[in-house]
Amino acid sequence: MSTPLPDYQQTVRPEWIDYNGHMSEAFYVLVFGHSTDEMMVETGLDSSYRAKTGYSLYTVESHIRYLREVEEGAELTIRTRVLGVDEKKVRFSHEMHVGEPDGAPVATTELLAVHTDQKQGHAAPFPDEVRERLSALVEKAPEWAGQAIGPVPAEPA
Repeated sequence: MSTPLPDYQQTVRPEWIDYNGHMSEAFYVLVFGHSTDEMMVETGLDSSYRAKTGYSLYTVESHIRYLREVEEGAELTIRTRVLGVDEKKVRFSHEMHVGEPDGAPVATTELLAVHTDQKQGHAAPFPDEVRERLSALVEKAPEWAGQAIGPVPAEPA
């Protein structure tokens, strides 16, 4: 593995606070989305790549866990891990922490993204150099990754 991706940092803004007094679920997704954008920049899938090639990374699946409430003004640090890559897909995760990423995360997300030809609207192989950069970043998946929401028994009718 090469040097891990740099952490992404963001401060929780007042307009992100919901009627329960903590960060609304939509803004967890926003911060995780910005973290994905930073991963794309770091791996060569930035705006110049998209403009030059007409290819981009499209998220096709995600699973978010909201673990702890986050208050206004909290300083967030998001750690990104690449968990796997193949010819056209990349699996990665983000862990959101308040402050330094040395304690338990306040939220996590696992994502699957597909390298997409934007003009044709279908999956396309990564260029070798991008796939190699992503492959060099692959880390062991955290214990929470790969899980799904379990069934909730239905009430008898």
